[in-house]
Amino acid sequence: MDTPILSDIRVLDNLLAVNLNITLWSARKKLTLEDFGPVDLPPEDLATLGSKRIAPPESLRIFATLKARAFAFLDRHGIRFLGGWAIPEAKATEIVRELCAIRDEFTAQKEAFLTEYDTLVQDWIAKHADWANLIANSTVGSEYVRARLGFAWQLYKVAPLMEHPEAETMVESGLYEEVEGLAGTLFTEIAKFADETWRKVYAGRTEVTHKALSPLRTMYHKLMGLTFVEPHVAPVTEILHMALSRLPKKGTIAGTDLLMLQGLVCLLRDPDALIEHSQKVIEGYGPATVLDSILRAPLVPVLAENSPVEITGFLDAPEGDEEQADMEDPAPRPCPGPHVQIPSMGLW
Repeated sequence: MDTPILSDIRVLDNLLAVNLNITLWSARKKLTLEDFGPVDLPPEDLATLGSKRIAPPESLRIFATLKARAFAFLDRHGIRFLGGWAIPEAKATEIVRELCAIRDEFTAQKEAFLTEYDTLVQDWIAKHADWANLIANSTVGSEYVRARLGFAWQLYKVAPLMEHPEAETMVESGLYEEVEGLAGTLFTEIAKFADETWRKVYAGRTEVTHKALSPLRTMYHKLMGLTFVEPHVAPVTEILHMALSRLPKKGTIAGTDLLMLQGLVCLLRDPDALIEHSQKVIEGYGPATVLDSILRAPLVPVLAENSPVEITGFLDAPEGDEEQADMEDPAPRPCPGPHVQIPSMGLW
């Protein structure tokens, strides 16, 4: 794909960076030689001892769930950037409010857990009475646990280094390269979201309900908030909007409408093809032409490419919808038309 996809450093004018600091307590302590008494064990350069649980793991599960919820929320609105996320400054208040809500729930669960902590530990020891000493000798106080359960974030503005007495420091600052990669990261994230949507919602279906539109709307809102990142983003939102506007307001979705959605999801799974068709919209073709070409395209199998971009829980809690998408994993099916070709009609 020859179309350059680079974000300009000026996109930082519309972005804020978010860094999440969420710390969890594992309730694990390292096993020691003393835990086993006079037993011959292999030397440390051959094998190391594992760990033991000193509290019931199910009592701590909620904290991992809330951490995952915060990650998923930021993935639905921002782009992975500098170890955290770049979010649209225009959405900062909305995003901070949701983080506050998750933090408040985290804090409430933390206090509830600490209130019951001593009882939970004693019950855990009683449950494993044969190993009571092994557990009891490693327990820690509730204040120790309190210090290890935390939920915080930092919201800040990123700006390039404009001057420095050493030219090399300016040239090797690294920020320009990170910003240039934002658009590519965004399209890669969308591809991963679309791949998950295909596998869990659309693959193998002959009809779907309006719940299946939820992840598409989530992708649309993510992209709408980030149209300034690169010129090819806005045309993708136009294609998504056109597709959603073509659908019946009620009832199941099947036939040509479902084929259009399946083809659209497969197009979203392929960043190169998506950018190619976005470019055609920029050059004058309307989004309707892209959707019509999807319906004419043959069925061809597509495998989403692996990439270092990690996303979490995109389909777990889509926002702005009354219903969530169906989540069963159906039988595999070829993906319709990711490399659809728009007819030139003599224009290129």
